[in-house]
Amino acid sequence: MKVLIVNCGSSSLKYQIINSDTEQVEAKGLCERIGIDGRLVYQPAGGEKEITEAAMPTHSEAIRMVLDALVNPKTGVLKSLDEVEAIGHRVLHGGARLTDSALVNEDVMAAIEEAVDLGPLHNPANLMGIRACQKLMPGKPNVVVMDTSFGMTLPAKAYRYAIPTEYYEKYHIRRYGFHGTSHSFVSKETIKYLHLDPDNSRVIVAHLGNGASITAVRNSKCVDTSMGVTPLEGLIMGTRSGDLDPAILEYICNHEHITISEMNTILNKKSGVMALSNNLSSDFRDLEEAMNNGNEAAGLAVEAFSYRVAKYIGAYTAAMNGVDAITFTGGIGENAGIVREKVLSYLGYLGIRIDREANKKRGETFVLSTDDSKVKVIVLPTNEELAICRETVRLVKAE
Repeated sequence: MKVLIVNCGSSSLKYQIINSDTEQVEAKGLCERIGIDGRLVYQPAGGEKEITEAAMPTHSEAIRMVLDALVNPKTGVLKSLDEVEAIGHRVLHGGARLTDSALVNEDVMAAIEEAVDLGPLHNPANLMGIRACQKLMPGKPNVVVMDTSFGMTLPAKAYRYAIPTEYYEKYHIRRYGFHGTSHSFVSKETIKYLHLDPDNSRVIVAHLGNGASITAVRNSKCVDTSMGVTPLEGLIMGTRSGDLDPAILEYICNHEHITISEMNTILNKKSGVMALSNNLSSDFRDLEEAMNNGNEAAGLAVEAFSYRVAKYIGAYTAAMNGVDAITFTGGIGENAGIVREKVLSYLGYLGIRIDREANKKRGETFVLSTDDSKVKVIVLPTNEELAICRETVRLVKAE
C-alpha cells in the first residue's frame, strides 16, 4: 500500500510517500511560506532535490502542488494518484474527546475543531490539510494520528493538576503530553533493539529538539510525560520556557503592562535556550561553538538544558522504581554529543558510564553506554512518518 503522509503546520507542510509493504520512502519534501509566497521542495528517493517557487495562498494549493510533483512524468514516483491508497495526517491535539488514531469522519473533524483552543497554532492547519486532501482526492481514506494519544494511558495521579475539579470537568484541563507519535515509535524500537520484554520493561525516552519532551514508558505504556495541556510545560526548549513558577506571569504582566496573550507568546517564542543565550541562537551547533569560544551565556543555555533533562530522567526513574533503558532521540538527542554527555554526567548513581568514542556518532542507532553500565543508554533516530504510516495502514485494513 502506498500512503501519503501529511504534516501541516501553520505556514508549512511536510510530506512523504511511503510504500507500507517495504516501509521505504519513495519521495519526500515540504512546502514553506504557505500564505506568503510559497516554496515547494520535492525529492524522489535517490534523486536530486527540486525547488519550485510558486504562490500557495492556502494549504489546498500546497497539497495540489505536492500531488502534481508526485505524478510529474519526469521525476514523479507515481503514475497516477490512484496509486495512493490512503492519507495519514499528524494532528497535534485531540483534547479529551479524540484520544486515539481514527479514520476521518464528521465526528472526528468536529473533535479536532473542538480542541482548537488547546492547539491554536496547529489544529486549524491540520484541519485545512485534511480538507484539502478530501477535496483533491475524494474517496481516499484519511487517517488522523494524534500527537496526544500516547499520553492517554497516564494514570490520574500523573495527569491531574492540583486545581479545582470543576476546571478539569468543564475544560478537561489535564496533562496530555505531545510528541506522542515519536515517543511511541522510539520506545517500541528501543525494546526491540535491546531485546527487552515489552510486558516487563521500563524505558525513558528523551525526545530532544527545538521542542523537547521526556516520557516514562512502563510495559510499553506511557505512565508519565513532561509536556502538559500544551507543549509549553516541561523541559527548557529552543524558544519555550518549560517549567516555571506560574506567579511569574502575573508579576511580569503587571510590571510590563502586557496581556496574558502577549506573555504566552513570550514564553513560547522568546524564551528557552534562545533567551538564556542572550538571543544568540536556539541551534545547539551555534551554542556549542560559542561556548567553546568562551561565551558564558551560550554555556549557561547548554548547561541549563542538560540539567533539566537529567532532572526529569531522575524523576521518571523514581516514578517507575527503576529504569532498564534510556533513549536519546530528536535532532539534539541524535546529534548533540555534548548534551548527551552532560546529561549522563548526572546519572552516575544509576551505574551509567558513557562510551566517549561512541558518543562521537551522529544520526544513527547505537549503544552509548559502556558494557559494564547497569542501565543501557542508546541513541535511536525517530521516524514519526513511518509511525503514522503504520497506524494508517492498520486502521484502513481494519475497516
